Amino acid sequence: QLAGRWFLVGVASRCSYLAEHSHQLEATTVTVTILEGQSLAISTFRKLDGMCWEIRQRYLPTQARGRFLLKGRGYGSKVDVVVGETDYSTYAILYYQKGRSISVKLYGRTSRVSDAVAEKFEQRVRAVGLNEDVTYYFPQYGFCDSADEFHILDGEL
Repeated sequence: QLAGRWFLVGVASRCSYLAEHSHQLEATTVTVTILEGQSLAISTFRKLDGMCWEIRQRYLPTQARGRFLLKGRGYGSKVDVVVGETDYSTYAILYYQKGRSISVKLYGRTSRVSDAVAEKFEQRVRAVGLNEDVTYYFPQYGFCDSADEFHILDGEL
């Protein structure tokens, strides 16, 4: 049910890179494909220095429904991904936890979500101890639909 195209609407995170570069946020879309064994193939499309890039990742299923594991490179770089809330047709709120650090992301089937959904997202953000100072909303224009073969980054599969 998560399959298909999503727009990254907002993110709440204490990531210092995000804080320092929030003025450079680019419109971002994600395409989710369900693979064998219920793992998710995630293709993220965004601009970097004016070029469209595709970042490919695989979220591996865990024993618990709605929970996935994203393995990074190196020791201790795994990220727990939890689908916190979704109606599958308009929005999804996901949690990303790496060690003690947590981020919350809001995705929409369109680049805008209703005020009610935005309020749900902000409530979830506050519930994990984050606030509006570390909440960033993404542009609603300038999306990439594809990247050429020279601008694809493959995460570990």
